[in-house]
Amino acid sequence: VQLQASGGGSAQAGGSLRLSCSVSGRIVSEYTVGWFRQAPGKEREFVAAIKWGDNITFFQESVLGRFFGSRDNAKNTVYLQMNGLKPEDTATYYCAIAKRPRVSDWSTAKSDYDSWGQGTQVTVSS
Repeated sequence: VQLQASGGGSAQAGGSLRLSCSVSGRIVSEYTVGWFRQAPGKEREFVAAIKWGDNITFFQESVLGRFFGSRDNAKNTVYLQMNGLKPEDTATYYCAIAKRPRVSDWSTAKSDYDSWGQGTQVTVSS
């Protein structure tokens, strides 16, 4: 499985961007696609996760209510709609896939994910 993230760019605070994560290869309904971000000098952190099979999403508290996730089965693509952007959302965003996601909890650790796409830069100015 290979992933490719796109859609990053620059936005003003309060603006919106939509990231896409195109997934190639065999996809199983049990897979979870995650979004992470890494700001300069900081650790890569979990942002959101989408269960491929039932399109259920989970978000980090700091983006809850501003970011939304979805997936398009026909296009094998997962989207991260980012609204109400803040300067602290500035980071490189990565998508990744967990082939054996946690059963009793959401997969929020980097180690839960098997394959990663290249990052896409998001810059939010005040």
